[in-house]
Amino acid sequence: MTINRCEDYINHMAQAIHLALSYIDGLAFIDFLDDTCTQQACIMNVLIIGEVATKLMNEYPDFVAQHSEIEWRSMRGMRNRIAHGYFDIDLEVVWETLQTALPDLQNKIQAIQNS
Repeated sequence: MTINRCEDYINHMAQAIHLALSYIDGLAFIDFLDDTCTQQACIMNVLIIGEVATKLMNEYPDFVAQHSEIEWRSMRGMRNRIAHGYFDIDLEVVWETLQTALPDLQNKIQAIQNS
């Protein structure tokens, strides 16, 4: 018997987005640069988001195809860049991802969860 974990994966993604955004709520970029704990917490959640995207792409390609408005490949790519180049992470790119891509992704994931 195959267990459908698609909903679990989406919930994990939603939680990782929520956590990452909560860590930077009210934080300025300069403060982010000075706070390695917040950097690492955010990076870990971006990594989780990318890992979930990879699992969905591999295990639920029909679901991914139905939700082409989501940048699945970009999330997987970000995950790979973080995992394989950890010491070369560009904090400006992480910050920009947190500021723009994650709020947009959060809206899209919430729409999926509400449907």
